[in-house]
Amino acid sequence: MRILVVSDVHGRTRALCEAIEQQPTAGTVLFLGDGLRQAEDAADRYPDRTFYMVPGNCDMGASLPPVRQETLGGKRFYFTHGHLHDVKYTLYRLDMAARAAGADIVLFGHTHTPYEEYADGLYLFNPGSLGHGGTYGYVDIVGDGIRTAVVSL
Repeated sequence: MRILVVSDVHGRTRALCEAIEQQPTAGTVLFLGDGLRQAEDAADRYPDRTFYMVPGNCDMGASLPPVRQETLGGKRFYFTHGHLHDVKYTLYRLDMAARAAGADIVLFGHTHTPYEEYADGLYLFNPGSLGHGGTYGYVDIVGDGIRTAVVSL
């Protein structure tokens, strides 16, 4: 099972559509904030995909919760934009919140910098920024666990 992970679109609708089209087997899209309007438009444009979204610090007035938890492919996902967990300075608060929630993988954005780590049973993954850097990511749920990858447009 492939899951597309995008963050920090910052108005680059075309980049978001390119990422979606580059991953035709990803039936699920996780949007991690900053470009919520573009993500909502993409959800309308690609009705064959399931979108889960959280707002970022630039998504003023959004009514969505800042943190989501979903079980996908038998794995527990904890995802957020990251600004409320101070991810530009430390991943400690995010790591502890995800562990307390029983997550297998935690996804975040905000820093615009891709990040992949596996530590003590928890995957931490940031796909970078579609709007500033042109990167996105995907998560594959496979027989032996979880695999993550960052992709440049």
